[in-house]
Amino acid sequence: MNTPSGKPRKVIPIAPAAPDGAAVSLYETQKKIYPRSISGFFARWRWALVFFTQLVFYGLPWLEWGQRQMVLFDLGARRFYIFGLVLYPQDFIYLTGLLIISALSLFLFTAVAGRLWCGFACPQTVYTEIFMWLEHKIEGDRSARLRLDASPWTFEKIWKKSLTQFSWIAVSVWTGFTFVGYFVPIRELGAELMALQGTWQIFWVVFYGFATYGNAGFLREQVCKYMCPYARFQSAMFDPDTLIVTYDEARGEQRGPRVKTADYKSKGLGDCIDCTLCVQVCPAGIDIRDGLQYECIGCGLCVDACNTVMDKMHYPRGLIRFSTQNGVAKGWGKAEILRRVLRPRVLIYTAILVALCVGMLASLVVRSPLKVDVVRDRAALSRIVAGGKLENIYRLQIMNATEAPQRYRIAAKGLQGLELASEAEFEIDAAQSRWVVVRLHIPYGSAPAGSHAVHFDIQSLGTGAMVSEKSVFLVPRQ
Repeated sequence: MNTPSGKPRKVIPIAPAAPDGAAVSLYETQKKIYPRSISGFFARWRWALVFFTQLVFYGLPWLEWGQRQMVLFDLGARRFYIFGLVLYPQDFIYLTGLLIISALSLFLFTAVAGRLWCGFACPQTVYTEIFMWLEHKIEGDRSARLRLDASPWTFEKIWKKSLTQFSWIAVSVWTGFTFVGYFVPIRELGAELMALQGTWQIFWVVFYGFATYGNAGFLREQVCKYMCPYARFQSAMFDPDTLIVTYDEARGEQRGPRVKTADYKSKGLGDCIDCTLCVQVCPAGIDIRDGLQYECIGCGLCVDACNTVMDKMHYPRGLIRFSTQNGVAKGWGKAEILRRVLRPRVLIYTAILVALCVGMLASLVVRSPLKVDVVRDRAALSRIVAGGKLENIYRLQIMNATEAPQRYRIAAKGLQGLELASEAEFEIDAAQSRWVVVRLHIPYGSAPAGSHAVHFDIQSLGTGAMVSEKSVFLVPRQ
C-alpha cells in the first residue's frame, strides 16, 4: 500500500502474543556497537583534539607559577589560582561571566556547524575514543572483536578482556587523580595517596575514576543519546543553513551493489553502493542515510568512510558531506553555502560574545589586587572610652590578591573629629587575607544621635592600589 505521495507505506510488524504466564519485555535490548577504525580528514582532526585536550588536562596541574601550582582551585583556603591571577569568592562574577561565554559559544558553534563540540572536544567523546583505541589495540579490529565476543571463554579471551579492563581502569584512575589535582595541590595529593592518607581525596579520585570508567567504557553512545540534554534541545539551535553531516539522497539513491566497471546509471542505481561502511564507523551506531537524527554527534567519520569508497569506485567525493539542508536541496556549491554562514543570528551571537569577552578581559586587566570587607562589631555597637571619646569598633577583612607581601595603610573620614584609634599600618603575606580590628573615635557630643556614614580608605603602599568601603558610625541617644 502506498501513501498519498506515492511512496510505499512503512509497515510495522506486530509482535506475536506471548504464551500464558510468559513475561513480555517492552524495551529493546541494547546492542553493543563495534565501531570500525577509519582514517581520513575528520578522523585526524578528532585525534589531534584528543592529544591537545589531554595534554592540557593531564599536564596543566604539574606546571608551576612561582612557588605554587599554576592552576589550582583551593576550596579549603577559598582561593583560586589561575596563572598570575589570585581570585577570591568575591570574584564569583568572573565564573558567571565564563559560564555565560561558554553557553553563547555553544549556541554560536551549533548555529554555524552543528554538534562540533560533541564530535570533537566533549570529554565523553574524547575518553570514549581513547578507550576504543585501547580496545582496538588489545582485542583487534571490528571483525576480530565481534568474533572474540561471540566465542566461548578461552584463555585468549580471558587475557585479552582482562588486559582491556586493566588498561581502562589505569586511565580512569589517572584521570580521577588529575581531576582532583586541580582542587588539591597535585604533588601533595600524590604523596597522601601513596601513604593511604586523605579519606576524602581518595573518595573523589575513586568517584571520578569510576565515572570515567563507566561512561567511556560501557555507556559510551548511550550517554549522548539518553543522558546528555544537549542532544535533545540541539534542534532548537539548528536552521536550514546550519552545517551538518548530510547524505545526498538525490545522488545516492537507488542504492545497490555493482561492479566498478558497470554502467550503474542505466540500471537506475545511484552512487551509493550500500556497503554500510558509514554505519560501521559511526560511534553512535546510526545510519546517516536515514536523514538528520538527534543521535548524530557530527564527528564526520561517515564522511571519511564514504569518501574512501568513492575514491575506490572512481566516483566524485561528497555523497556524504558537511553541508546544509538548503545547500543539498538547492544544489549550492561551497561558496554559496559559506556565504549563508554570516546570517543575522550568527552575527548577533558573535557580537554579544565578542562584547562579553572584551568586557571580561578589560575587567581582569583593571581589577584591583586589593579587596576589603567591613563588618561592624555587634558585641559593642557604641561606647564611651577614656578621654571623653565615643568609640565604634569594626572588623576589616583585607585580602592581598598579589603574589608578593604587601604593606597597607588604613584611614577613615566622614565625621568631624573622626580619628583612628588602632594601628594604621600592617603587612599581609602574598595571596593571603587578614582580619584587622579597627577602632574609630569622635569627641563625645560632636555629632547628633543616629547613624552617620563613614568611609574607610585602605591603600597598598607597594602597588598604590586603594579601596574605599562605606560603613556607619552609630551615636547613641543621650
